[in-house]
Order: sequence, then C-alpha cells, then structure tokens
Amino acid sequence: MRWPLVGRDEELGRISRVLLGKRPGGVVISGPPGVGKSRLAEECLSRAVRRGCRGSRATASAAAGAVPLGAIAHLLPSGADLSDPAAGIAEVAASLGGDGLPPQVLLVDDLHLLDAASALLLARLAAAGVVRLIGTLRNGEEAGEEVRSLVEAGGMSHVRLAEFAPGQVEEILRAALGAPADRRTLNRLYAACGGNVLYLRELVHSALESGDLAGDGEVWRLADAWVPGGSRLTELIGARLAAADLGDRPALELLALCEPLSLADAEACASPRALSELRELGLVRILPDGHRMIAALAHPLYGEVLRAAMPVLGRRALLVAQAERVEGYGARRRDDALHIATWRLAATGTADAALLIRAAALARHARDYEQVTALLRAVPAPAHTARSLLLLGESLFELGDPQGAEQTLTRAASAADGDREKLEVAFARSMSLFWADGRTDDAFTVNEAARAEVTAPAERRMLDVNEGWMRTVAGSPRRGLDLLQQAGPDPRAAANVSIWLMGAMMRPAALAALGHTDEAIGQAEHAYTVHEELDDQSLLLPPAGQLISLVLALTEAGRLAEAREVSHRAWTLLERRPDPVSLIWLSYHQARAEWLAGRVRSARRWFAESAGQARAHRNHRASALALSGLTACAAVLGDQTRAESTEREARTYRPMGYRAGEERLGGAWLLAARGRVEEARAVLTAAARIASASGHLTSEALLLTDVARLGGAREVASRLAELAGRCDGRWAPARAALSAALAADDPEALLACADDLEAVGADLLAAEAATMAAVIFRRTGHARHAEAATQRSAAAASRCQGARTPLLITGHATAVLTVREAEIALLAVRKASREIADLLGLSVRTVDNHLQHVYQKLGVTARRELAAALGVDR
Repeated sequence: MRWPLVGRDEELGRISRVLLGKRPGGVVISGPPGVGKSRLAEECLSRAVRRGCRGSRATASAAAGAVPLGAIAHLLPSGADLSDPAAGIAEVAASLGGDGLPPQVLLVDDLHLLDAASALLLARLAAAGVVRLIGTLRNGEEAGEEVRSLVEAGGMSHVRLAEFAPGQVEEILRAALGAPADRRTLNRLYAACGGNVLYLRELVHSALESGDLAGDGEVWRLADAWVPGGSRLTELIGARLAAADLGDRPALELLALCEPLSLADAEACASPRALSELRELGLVRILPDGHRMIAALAHPLYGEVLRAAMPVLGRRALLVAQAERVEGYGARRRDDALHIATWRLAATGTADAALLIRAAALARHARDYEQVTALLRAVPAPAHTARSLLLLGESLFELGDPQGAEQTLTRAASAADGDREKLEVAFARSMSLFWADGRTDDAFTVNEAARAEVTAPAERRMLDVNEGWMRTVAGSPRRGLDLLQQAGPDPRAAANVSIWLMGAMMRPAALAALGHTDEAIGQAEHAYTVHEELDDQSLLLPPAGQLISLVLALTEAGRLAEAREVSHRAWTLLERRPDPVSLIWLSYHQARAEWLAGRVRSARRWFAESAGQARAHRNHRASALALSGLTACAAVLGDQTRAESTEREARTYRPMGYRAGEERLGGAWLLAARGRVEEARAVLTAAARIASASGHLTSEALLLTDVARLGGAREVASRLAELAGRCDGRWAPARAALSAALAADDPEALLACADDLEAVGADLLAAEAATMAAVIFRRTGHARHAEAATQRSAAAASRCQGARTPLLITGHATAVLTVREAEIALLAVRKASREIADLLGLSVRTVDNHLQHVYQKLGVTARRELAAALGVDR
C-alpha cells in the first residue's frame, strides 16, 4: 500500500516555488523522526522533474561519511581532480550545469551525515546556482561545521515539520485506506502514534495484517482487543530506545509503568544528569504540573515497547517499589489512591478492598471505564456495597456489556438502602436496559418498580422525569414532554442531577419533534450551559450530549449550517471524553443534517459511523434509522448494490419510535433509484402517517416533502401547508412552498423556492426546484429563462457531492415527458414491459404505448438508448 502524502500542501507549494524560482540555493526540511521529511522531499523532487528539471539523489550515511565525497561520488564527472573541492568546482559545475541543460535538483537525505568535502562542494554548487538542493535534517542531530555552513547558507530556505494534528491523521487514513476510519479508531490511532506519520503507517500495516483493522465498505474500525504494536514498529522504536545507556533502562521502564512521575520519583531510578540526557535524546519529556515538575516518556509507543519487553519479576519490583514510595509520602495527592491500587493490583493481582473501591470512584470521575471494571472486579464479593456495584454496573453499560450491567445492577438494587440509592440504581438500570439492551418494556418496569418503593416526593418526581425521557425516545414526544415538566427549573434542587440533565437533554428533542423548534433551541443551549457547570455531578452523561439535542433543534429549524458547526464542536468534546451512546447519536444527527443539506457523501459517512458505533458497542437503538439513512445515501449516489445490502440489514432491526417513520426513508429512495417511483411514494406516504400519529410533525414534513419530490406534490401540498402553520422556523414554510410550486407547475415560484431553500442550507432541494423551473420554462418556450434556471441548478447541485435524484437526472427529459412517461422510461432502462406492467398495475400494451411516446419525444429508437437519453446508468 503506497502511503499517501496528505496534509503538506502548504509546504509542497512553498518548496516548489523555491526549487523552480530564479534564486540559487535550496531547501532544508527539518523535524523530529517520523514526521515525513523524506516522503515530502521525494514528492518535491518528483514535482520538479515533472516541471522539466533534472533530478538526482544522494543518501548520506555513516559509512559514506567516512569517505571524502562518498555521498555524491556517483554525481561527479569521471576523472575529475577533486583533491581540492574548492579548486575543482568549475569542472563539476560545467558537468552538472552546462549550457542549455534544464536545472539540476538534488535530494540529500540526512544532511547531518554528510562528509565535510561533500558539504563544502554542495554549498558552492548551490550558491552558484548549479544545483537546487533539497535536504532533510533530523532535529537534535549534531553536524560538522561544513554541514552547518551548508544548512545556514543565505540561499537556503527552511521548512520545519511537526507531528500531524488529528484532522491531518484523519485525511491520511482516508487516503491510505480508501474510506474513512470511524472516530473511535481515529482517536485510538492518534493516541498511539502521537501524530508521527511513520509510527502511524506501521500501526496501520500491522493492524491490517493481524485483521484488527477491518472495513465494512463504508468505514474502517479497529477491534476492541487491538493493542498497538507490530514487529516492524517494535524494531523502529527499539532502535530509538537503544540510544539510551543501559543504566538508564530502569528509569525508562518505571516511566513506562507509572508515568507521569514527579522528578523526585523519576530520580529514584536515574540521576538528574541521566534524565537530562534522556531528554536530549528525545526519549523523555520534563513538564510543569502545577507547582512541581514531572517526567513522562516522549511518545506513547515507547511505553508499549518497553512494557512488552519487561520481565515479569522486574515489572513487579518496580510497581511495588513505586507504590511504597508514594505511600511513604503519605499519599496526599487526590489521585494517589487510584495509582497505588492500580500498581498493587498489576503487581500482585490484589489490593485492599477499600482502596480498590476508592480508586474505582476516582477512575469513574475520569471516565476510565476499563480501569473501573478492572479495579472493582478485584474486590471480593462480601466487600461490595450498593455504591460499588452501581459503579461497576454503570461502567459495564458504558463498555457495551448490557447483560453484565443488568446482573450487577440487580445486585445493587438488592443492596440499595434509602430512596436516593434506589433512585440512582433505577436510573442506571433503566439507562442500560433502554439504550444498550433495547429492552424498552423492561426499562419501564424497572422505573415502575422503583416508584412502588420510593416514597419521597422529590425522588418520585425524578422517576417521572426518567419515564419522560424514555417515552420521548420511544416515540411519544407529547407524553414525554408532559412528564419531563416534573424536573423543575433548578437542577441543584433536584433529587438526582443526572436524571435532571437527562430530562434536559430530551426536552429539546420532544419540542423539535412537535415543531416547537425555537423553544427547543433555547432549552438545548441552556441545558448545555448548566451541564458544563454541573459536569462533575453527572457521571453518566457528558455535556456534549446536550449539543446533540441542539444539533437536532437547529436542523429542524432550518439552520443547517449552524447544526453542522455545532456537530463539529460536539465531536471535539467527545474526542476528549468519549461516551458510547453520545457517539452513536451525534453521528446520526450530524448525518441527518448533512442529508437534508444535500451533502450526500458526508451524510453517508456519518450514517455509516452511527451504524458502526452501534455495532461496536452492541447498542442497536439507532441502527434502523442509521441504516435507513445509509441506504438512502447509497441509492441517491447510484450505489444500488450497497443500498440493497444495507436495506436488508436495516430490516433486521425494529423501529425504536424516535423520528418515527424515517426508518422507511432508505427503502423509499432505493425504490426510486430502481425507477419504482410510485411505490416509493406509497412507502413515504405510509411512513408520514406513522410520524403524524406519534406526533413527529417535523418528520412528517420531511417525508411528505420527499413524496412531493417524487411526483406526488398535489397529494401532499395541503398537509404541508398545514404543517407550516404548526412548526416554527424556516423549514416548514420552505417545504410547503416547494410542494405548492411543484403542484402548480409554476417556474417563478420554483425559483423563489430555490432562493428560500438555499437560505435554509438545503442545496439539493434548491437544485431540484431550479431544475424543474428550467424544465417548465423550456416547455413553454422561454429558452433564456430556462438557461438561467439551469445554471442556478448546476451551482446548487455542485455542492451536493454527486447526488442523483429523479428530478435532477431526468430534468431535461421531463421537459417533454409526462410524469407517467418519465416513470415508465426510468423503469424501462432495466426492466421488461411485463415487469413494468406488473409493478404499475397497467397492461403491457399501455406500457408499450407510453414507451413509443417516450422514444418519439426523446429522439431515440430503442430501449437500449434510454439510459443515455435520461442520463442514468443501465
């Protein structure tokens, strides 16, 4: 697999300008090991050659450096007397840069290894303009005086490379793998490589070879059990670590097991001078931490390699000694208990039960669920309390083990004492049953059972709120909203802050479903502000969850650009503190906003992310909706094979009630892509009735708009007008106006709709509206207006990432075809007349008559010519 050069466009442009300019000299590319210096230099040389330059290479090495001119001997003219490089420069210059020859560009890797004579000669040749030099230089390497003079010469430009940022790593992975990696995979790979592209490459190659990195045709994912490593990577890092003295190995090993460490603890295994040398070698970092200084390994993979090579007894001795050292200080720091328990558990397999429970509580505040689980599973059963079992059950839920969570939380319920503990356990159980296990009825049963045991009014109100958010997500936004009102305005006065915040997250969702989008936006913004203030009191929910509700509310209000911006903001927060349920639903709502904006490839990526996250965490609440969206995107992009397989998978999941009816969207658009437009309209109409019956008015408006786009505008225009009067924001009126304009065949109204839809951010609908305006203008003989409308359509469609809907792909044909003729023509691209007749309930003779009219109007003579005439694939 050729590793792509991504994320260096600015540097490429700058170096190319230097190499192709008139000024003599060259470029030095410097940076730490593994950031892609050589790869960038190679690409710059290739570009220069493509622009007409002559290209050559010289690789400096320790062996070549022992021989004068050894690195560049192959470039020198035979017989040249270079015993004195300065005196022989004229002869070399004449050979390398004679009259009429194109410029010579020379790439020299590892400039610091050049011998003095080579460096001196190259400096003279570069200054004279005989060669343009591209050199790479590793940070921190010592170089001789002649090499320093070459690097610091006036004609040399400097490009300093740093490790890649997460966004650049995402681009690299997409280019290398041919499809994006999901966010969890991206975060894990970035955490392991630290932005070092060499390490990233080796991690990816190793994971591909082991099968730990696999793709499903949409996104790539790492297996949960993946551990960073690989023989080639171990060899690379081992060579780096070998630069340290053998006596400094214990300090590196202690850091690998226990980092970060205070300088005092690090100096227990290495002297201050040794630590300074390790720092100069780039193996250790010394950082400020409040009023003290701490030491840590310079790269996360150094720890992986060191730990893998460490003997068991040596590991145990280091861990026990460090635990005793911190205990000797009095374990005064807040997280000392967590560290001591973890070290003793890793060293001996056991630790004091009270210490383990205390450490688990600290790990829970850091949302380190794996560590919580490891610590609490080491606690003997008799030592567990209701609270420790609650911690363990919550962590198992977060880790995607709903069965283990339910077993543990059932034990916690039996041990719970008092209304507060019973309420906390009921909330955790209902969360796990509802979200992770999909057992909606059982979640309601748990809540009802708690209501029978809890007597305090404040706690009972929280049980109402707990039921309210579940009712909202299960498909009853009106009933859910009524129950959510029991939360009260002040979370600090609530009996359970987590339940209050969960209710605050779902209120905007209920309001948005009912069309009250202005209120939904305000409440979502307020809930996020409050959640940030109370974050340390709500461990089951991250503040980013409130932004998901804000994304939904903005989307339903027709503020699509803002919705996408908030999505990106939420991702930044979740990358720092991942939460499985939030990852699934943020992906889904971002995908939905992208779909409505017409950015179909982006929507496809995020629908795939949502479905993949649901699979990875065995939490299938969103699966039917995410897979339906994925099907719709694949169908609209012309990928019917993928759309069909995704639609089959979607049918294996039950609708959850949330965004009711939208789980049928994918099937409808797949039918439309097959040319079965009438069936697609029927599916969408039935789905809209489901949405209406459950109170999802904004979903109903979405589905009915698609009915209008597929030729049913007259049937749905009045209902969309009614919904426009009941829903806030710009979306509902824009949708109603589009349907009315399509029904009336009014080109001026369609162009006005295109303006409104572009203002909302719905580029695909705007393109369709302008396309139909062009069709009608052309049909009525207004060629100039038709051309202007066509240009409008093309401009909007250019932002839709290759989307192909019936209105767009048959726009030129429907200028002369009736709706029925266009429908039959699309079907006839792939189906025989008998199949079309059966699908549409017509006779074969009627179908053939329609086809004859189509042939005449489109100027074709046979069915095989239809695809080209309609602009579709066969």
